[in-house]
Amino acid sequence: MGHAQLSSEAIPDSISIVIDAGPPRGRGTILLVEDESFLLEITCEILEAAGYRVLKTRNATEAISAFRQFQTIVRLLLTDVVLPGQNGRDLANELRSISPDLRIIFISGYPENVVTRHGIHDDGMAYLPKPFSLQSLTRKVRQVLEQEETENTKV
Repeated sequence: MGHAQLSSEAIPDSISIVIDAGPPRGRGTILLVEDESFLLEITCEILEAAGYRVLKTRNATEAISAFRQFQTIVRLLLTDVVLPGQNGRDLANELRSISPDLRIIFISGYPENVVTRHGIHDDGMAYLPKPFSLQSLTRKVRQVLEQEETENTKV
């Protein structure tokens, strides 16, 4: 009695179908600023799994240093509003003075109305409440970066 064998060629096809059906892969480099180690690591892992390169920093001083080194490739600042030393809003303003087209997403455990009182909803700035899901994080990042691409392609 003969043995039925699975063709090894069938396996890659089924895998590629699953990959093709997934969300579009992210492109670009994100500067992440988060002082809580666990959140920094998990957020970085989620973004890298979605296809982005991530520069991990824990405070405004580290973020400014990393930005000055990599400003030509950083497309998005993803920062907590509350940071040790300089807050996320002031950090965003400082980086925007260097690179006016920088996209920004503020993350915060505070209610959105508290955050918006500090002028968070300026042009090219978005807000993501904590705690956030994997899906809401990647959706918000993609939405903000796609908005940038749409604006850059307008004639």
